[in-house]
Amino acid sequence: MNGAHREPQPTADGPTPGRRRFLGYILAAPTLVAAAELLPAPPASAATADTATAAVPSADLTEIVDLNDLMTLATAPTAGLITVQVNQDGTVSFALPRAEVGQGITTSTAMLIAEELDVPLEQVRITLADARPELVFNQLTGASNTTLATYTPVRVAAAIARARLLAAAATELGAAVDELAVEAGVITGPGGRNVAFGDLAVKAAAVRTQRVTADLKAPGQFTVIGTPRSRLDALDAVTGRKKFAMDLAVPGAAPTMVCRPPTLNGTVRSVANTAAVLAMPGVTDVTVIPTGVAVRARTFGQCIDAVRALKVSWRPGTAEGKSDQSVLKELEAAELPMGPPPLTPSVEAKFTFHFRGNSALETNCAIADVRPGSAEIWASLKSPIVAKQAIAAKLGLPLGAVTVHVIQGGGSFGRKLFFDAALEAVEISRKTGKPVKLMWHRADDTRQGRAHPMATSRVRIDHLGDAVLGYRQRHTSVSTDLGHGFGEIVTALAARLPVADLGFSETFFVLSQSMPYDFGTDSRLLNETDGGFNTGSMRNVYSPDVTCARELVIDKLASKTGKDPYRFRRAFLKDERTRAVLDKVASAGRWGRAMPSGTAQGIALHSEYHSVSAVLVEIDCRPETVNRPIRDGVTGPRVTRAVCAVDVGLTVNPRGLEAQMMGCLMDGIAQTLTSSLHLRDGYFLEASWDNYFYTRQWNTPPELEIFVMPTSTGTPGGAGELGVAASMAAVACAYGRATGTMPTAFPINHGTLSFVPMPTVPPIPQSPTDGLDHAH
Repeated sequence: MNGAHREPQPTADGPTPGRRRFLGYILAAPTLVAAAELLPAPPASAATADTATAAVPSADLTEIVDLNDLMTLATAPTAGLITVQVNQDGTVSFALPRAEVGQGITTSTAMLIAEELDVPLEQVRITLADARPELVFNQLTGASNTTLATYTPVRVAAAIARARLLAAAATELGAAVDELAVEAGVITGPGGRNVAFGDLAVKAAAVRTQRVTADLKAPGQFTVIGTPRSRLDALDAVTGRKKFAMDLAVPGAAPTMVCRPPTLNGTVRSVANTAAVLAMPGVTDVTVIPTGVAVRARTFGQCIDAVRALKVSWRPGTAEGKSDQSVLKELEAAELPMGPPPLTPSVEAKFTFHFRGNSALETNCAIADVRPGSAEIWASLKSPIVAKQAIAAKLGLPLGAVTVHVIQGGGSFGRKLFFDAALEAVEISRKTGKPVKLMWHRADDTRQGRAHPMATSRVRIDHLGDAVLGYRQRHTSVSTDLGHGFGEIVTALAARLPVADLGFSETFFVLSQSMPYDFGTDSRLLNETDGGFNTGSMRNVYSPDVTCARELVIDKLASKTGKDPYRFRRAFLKDERTRAVLDKVASAGRWGRAMPSGTAQGIALHSEYHSVSAVLVEIDCRPETVNRPIRDGVTGPRVTRAVCAVDVGLTVNPRGLEAQMMGCLMDGIAQTLTSSLHLRDGYFLEASWDNYFYTRQWNTPPELEIFVMPTSTGTPGGAGELGVAASMAAVACAYGRATGTMPTAFPINHGTLSFVPMPTVPPIPQSPTDGLDHAH
């Protein structure tokens, strides 16, 4: 596999916010503590490029304000509550009010602090903040917002601390501040006398809170931001020292699992053998909860034995009797009209996107210790404030009596926006009167957890000759549960109200869907159905399906008008940033090169949250590739090469961004080729990673190049989800060109059920007894 590439960075500072002087505070504390007070500068707008003569300008709301702008603006009033602390040992502490789930934000945040403070990166200690309701909207991890929202406040707090340390050093060394130099956490004055940050931590502290100003470094002064850095937790992760929720030794918290219903959201009618299960080795408690029957034991193995032994009578679930086919009919009945018939030629197509699993590599888990008058919870949570508020309400406790610790997570894909495991653990601990360490089985997460909703998307592009006059898209989906709101209880409840849920989703949809092309009159609408499913904001939410449908129809129109797909797209692009990423992948990927029959290239674009990406892939759809024998598996076509170019405005950690794009590419390949859940009789057939076909080694490209484009706006854009939609669309377009038939249902191998479904009773399947039988 080829490495990643970083485009040469310009030597000039490039566009930056109009000022770099900000207000902030030195807080009263034993050692130096600094905080920011600011309203974020508006994102720098991209330069407008000349468009092709055939392009008719399109209005796009996200060019004025998008979801990320609103989220960032909402964080500003509480920015001053987020503090940087300098310690006496020379380290710098920061409790990040976001969830680290593998995306690398603890490293990138440490880089911001190291940059402004001039301390070695290794001396910055990033922890995850407990749930802090006073932060309101400032503790939600989602929509690629972390770096956008925290970039300036964190730097301001660090810069204020640096200035305070310099002032203290000036007194200590008997010199003027402008005679001092800072390097690696040490301040040096005239004559070589120096003092370390740690020695100044107490002297620089304030006895009362003071309002101060701070000057941020100009981009031309950066020595940390923009340089590739390995993750600070990488060694702990690969050596097993990194602690996740299930690794915590909370006193008395015993392994706990739940016997779950055979269909989605079924409930317990009765349990026939409670006493017999309680008598099993190691079992301490058996109790009915709203989602099933909980078992607490000395080991997880004993929990599994007890769950498998339970004899439970179940009431029907919320999706009883439903299948892929019945849900598709419900969606078709809910599709909004496309509008009046076109007066000019048009191209049109309809696409189906099946349910997809929303399970992270780390299965759902939480620890809870509920006692009279208090509760303490440990879990990986991306919306910890609303979790704390919901738990307090559930237990009838004052908010201050509930402590929610945010633990680093092993993946999320949006899954950890929901705190269902924490709620279950709280309920079990309350009913048993004992601490519990709850773990969902992989089958639980696949069959009863969160799924990316099934959807259809219809696209019509009206044109007259080479001119595109209008673009219409009607996206119809099983409702996406946005019940976490914007991270606190008010919007969480509003998103669940029957009269508000579609409006909430439509707002999310409109503010997250950018249109990079000038396609004339642009109309994109969402409608949703309530099918009784547990859904969630899987990585990139609506964008992969919406963008995939759009890019396929663009390919169709290019073919109809006899245009090259790459040059057709280029002619309608709105700005130079988007044109640059498209040109980069076309050049690096040698777009248009001769390829054998049954293979082809595909190219696609996606823009969101002030960032742009383009992906070019090559795919092999020849029979010898598609029909490779794999045990109980679907091989399908193989992406043999991928080229990705990303422009996120300003890149904090290029190495972290490259890793994000690699993951995005794997998501895109999976969603196009193999990754889906099969619904039958009210439950999903998949029950493990073994029969859920996420991108595997046989689908991954042997050649992969990632290009990080030069700084273009001077401020970071969204990056965590950026590459998924373009990757999915590029693979779909390549498949259509290789086979000569545009794909209309995803993943393309959904119709092939290549495994024998595991039983639903007992809910935890028997584990393989010989791993060699399951090796590929």
